[in-house]
Amino acid sequence: MTLLSEHDLLIEKKAAQEPPRKFTHVTYDSRQATAQTLFFCKGNFEPAYLNQAKEKGATAYVSEREYVQGQGLTAIIVRDVQKAMSLLGAAFYGFPQNQLFITGITGTKGKTTTAYFAHGVQDAHTNGHAALFSTIDRITGPKPEQRFKSDLTTPESLDLFHDMAEAVKNGMTHLIMEVSSQAFKKNRVYGLKYDLGIFLNISPDHIGRNEHPTFEDYLYCKEQLLRNSKNVIINAESQHFDEINGAAKGSLMDDHIYLYARENSLISFQTQVDFEFKETRQDLTESTVEISSYSDKGRKLAIDGAYEVDIPGDYNQENAIAAIVSAAMTGVSATEIRQHLPEVRVPGRMEVFQTKDHGTVYIDYAHNYASLKSLLSFLRQQIPDERLIVLTGSTGDKGISRRSGLGQAISEEADVAILTSDDPATEDPLQIAQEIDQHIDHDQVEVQIVLDRKTAVKQAIMLSKPGEIVVLAGKGRDATQKLNGKNVPYETDVKIAEDLIKER
Repeated sequence: MTLLSEHDLLIEKKAAQEPPRKFTHVTYDSRQATAQTLFFCKGNFEPAYLNQAKEKGATAYVSEREYVQGQGLTAIIVRDVQKAMSLLGAAFYGFPQNQLFITGITGTKGKTTTAYFAHGVQDAHTNGHAALFSTIDRITGPKPEQRFKSDLTTPESLDLFHDMAEAVKNGMTHLIMEVSSQAFKKNRVYGLKYDLGIFLNISPDHIGRNEHPTFEDYLYCKEQLLRNSKNVIINAESQHFDEINGAAKGSLMDDHIYLYARENSLISFQTQVDFEFKETRQDLTESTVEISSYSDKGRKLAIDGAYEVDIPGDYNQENAIAAIVSAAMTGVSATEIRQHLPEVRVPGRMEVFQTKDHGTVYIDYAHNYASLKSLLSFLRQQIPDERLIVLTGSTGDKGISRRSGLGQAISEEADVAILTSDDPATEDPLQIAQEIDQHIDHDQVEVQIVLDRKTAVKQAIMLSKPGEIVVLAGKGRDATQKLNGKNVPYETDVKIAEDLIKER
């Protein structure tokens, strides 16, 4: 009650005849309620769920209104149930965030790669005591059973604090986590403060009927990471840098804001970055970058010099720089970073497969204009005179604005496009493919629509010739397809490609 009152969330508490003295479980899923449960009525809530929770032993509920179905339960009525759930979830699990050094990462592209870079280095530095909450994996401890697939980039607050508590119980001291715009939009991380926040970039994405109504709303939600971090690292080359930097300066002194950019990238005459980097070597599998410090606080981190990055792509160099600076800010030496950064591999990110009689296959999660454009542009530079074949699709029920962006990126960089299914959910995959196709210049690009993704993957590889490049974009190592509201098993692009290559 104190927490809710402090945050001006509590409207009233209506105690049952025998009010509960303690709770042994918290949940927003009525199926998971047990004896002495505090139940949260949130989201697409139906009163029948409260009945079910009561039958299973719930003794109180938190809601934005009172329900007759909750008769006999203590009712805690609040102004915003999502905010209340985040605050009470943290309290129930013993405020685990206070026992972890938490690095939060946001951006339209590169969050997962940066998170893996940062985790790989920090995990080595702490002898296996760094947790990871990413789009791909959640790692709460050193054992295999403490690593599992993620459902959301940033989960609901109760799940988030539960996993943080598990990490603390398992001896973790550091946590690297991706933070989505939806996490702030839906108050999944309300009240959570980050020791370090990383802002990678921003470009239009996640704008649609079920997500952000406008780009301005999307940017505002992303900026909340800067307003809730003790120190921040910002890619000064990002679009809308002035607004991003302004958001940071509104909450932090300059000594707590670290800026980086590629060498000779003039941001403005008024902006002095703390670090510049330049590429000294690049090929289709790896690169070397060199960092130079340009401020007193930057020089104190002592990270000047060359670093090897074993994930290709000039855009991944920016992700690596953010991870290097963040690692140094957590106490990792430049020597350790140089040793462990090349060891990092990101499942489903820029995985390269050589074929005998066909082209080189790249598998990546690129799923919007910014990420696909960066990927294809890099590969186009490597093979200016050979065909670039790209396979992609787009998700259903969300990210609708991505479809035009995917078509644009294909038009600008590809020679052949195979449009296929990518988690169409409740939408018709053919209609999604046709929407992407509407934004492709058919004078520049040959387009095929092959809705069965396994068939499409095989066709894309078989279509290629030696010296050409095939990009399988969107799903990486994702082993399910979202079809008609169900998660249907899928072999993964990686396995289909590997099996085909072995056959030949």
